Amino acid sequence: MFENFQHGFRVTVFSDSTTKNTGEKVGEKVGEKVGEKVGEKLSDKQKEIIRLMTENSTVSAKTIANALGISLRKTETNIKKLRELNYIKRIGPAKGGYWQVIN
Repeated sequence: MFENFQHGFRVTVFSDSTTKNTGEKVGEKVGEKVGEKVGEKLSDKQKEIIRLMTENSTVSAKTIANALGISLRKTETNIKKLRELNYIKRIGPAKGGYWQVIN
């Protein structure tokens, strides 16, 4: 249903029982996808980052980026994700600190 006003219009959409069932199915599929993402394993690049940090705990993000052939920004994004997932931890300051591999 459309209604005209002085500064715009309003559209009212009515639903029936078939829309409700479709919405439930969509919600189930979205939930499944989110579950898959949460449980997803580390990428090959993230595994390589952990390996490099295990070999040299003072390795820099720039050195990692060069070793893996990816951008510094992507490297920092992967490091951030590894930190959020508690695979690695930074001990000390940016300069003079080191990486601790937890898992």
